[in-house]
Amino acid sequence: MIWIVTLTVLILFLLASMTVGAAMGNLGFVLTKVFSTLPFHRAMGEVIWNVSSNYNLFAIPLYIMLGQFLVKSGIAQRTYRAMDKWLSWLPGGLLHANIASSAIFAATSGSSVATAATMGTISFPECRRFGYNEGFFAASIAAGGTLGILIPPSINLIVYGFLTNTSIPKLFLAGIVPGVLLALLFMVIIFVVCVINPSVGSDSTKATMGERLTSLKDLVPIFMVFIVVLGSIYTGLATPTESAALGVLVATVITAYYKKLNWKTFVEATEGTVKTTGMIMLILFAAYFLNFIFLSLGVTRQITEFIDALGFSPANTLFAIICMYVILGVFIETLSMMALTIPVVHPIIVNLGYDPIWFGVVMILLVEMALITPPVGLNLYVTQGVRGSGSIRDIILWIIPFVMAIVLMILLLIKFPALALILT
Repeated sequence: MIWIVTLTVLILFLLASMTVGAAMGNLGFVLTKVFSTLPFHRAMGEVIWNVSSNYNLFAIPLYIMLGQFLVKSGIAQRTYRAMDKWLSWLPGGLLHANIASSAIFAATSGSSVATAATMGTISFPECRRFGYNEGFFAASIAAGGTLGILIPPSINLIVYGFLTNTSIPKLFLAGIVPGVLLALLFMVIIFVVCVINPSVGSDSTKATMGERLTSLKDLVPIFMVFIVVLGSIYTGLATPTESAALGVLVATVITAYYKKLNWKTFVEATEGTVKTTGMIMLILFAAYFLNFIFLSLGVTRQITEFIDALGFSPANTLFAIICMYVILGVFIETLSMMALTIPVVHPIIVNLGYDPIWFGVVMILLVEMALITPPVGLNLYVTQGVRGSGSIRDIILWIIPFVMAIVLMILLLIKFPALALILT
């Protein structure tokens, strides 16, 4: 009965166009009133305080601000031009530059949407200049943008670590190898498509070795940020939160070096940070409150006992959970999906004997798939918005091979868990 009420009320709230954060919070109130004689809702203030005062979560606005300064300083544009010079000899040179630049930018921004929006803004003028197929070009940007939450630092991995009490530095390490492999899979897909159908690509810039070597200086700033952020964590000099602050400091200095640091830049970066952070924190507040209600009412324990009673093997249960995320990802925004499901799914995964760090990477891959699958594939809409012309239907058509690449990466992780755990 409690799950019938939960699902019915949640669907009604969402159909009423209520934001996911508000829907989860209000659902907690409804469950308390209907299924408990105790006023569990009065604990909301303390629950929210415990979440908002968590030191690890302060890394989220810092990583967001770091990405903002990298865009404002022009580092992203310089990175893209350098990648174009180095990859222009491949069939569909700019398409490979989209993936490689997204992977590099992902190593500092921590956000898929920010990665897709930044790369799209930079690359679409070049796409039209050289006559690329815009649908396939946009699909490569949308797919490349998903790397922003897999290659560390990742805001979504921080959220997963926070909700499951899992080591964030280990989660960051676990995302490196799958992130690089997925970027390579994307580039293989682009290579094969451009060989089979050369009309989707084009000859872009033809760079000499001297020009390529000269362009390496444009990669120095972003690698400096990467080394400072991750290097400070894994040498033990800083926590993830402290390393994010160091990254913001370095990004600010770089912005000043390129003479882009002014009051307008600071205000725009701060506004973008506040808006995104507010959205994320509202979802986390509501998710923690709803999880508190679930625990208080015994819902989480009931679900675990129900799964155990079914007698499924661990592999079959994992397959069912993956299918659930694929279906949910079609309809629910990704961060909200994580906040809604992790408190319930994580105990099941642990009871089945799976490594929570490994599953964190698998979940991020499922979230990546949700970012590029309609009708709620956020990266698709971001990319189409930056594109500013044509129909989103051709992006959806060309995104299919990239979705298959993510499916293949998930299967590889299930078959070879060491791909995620080898560095941890």
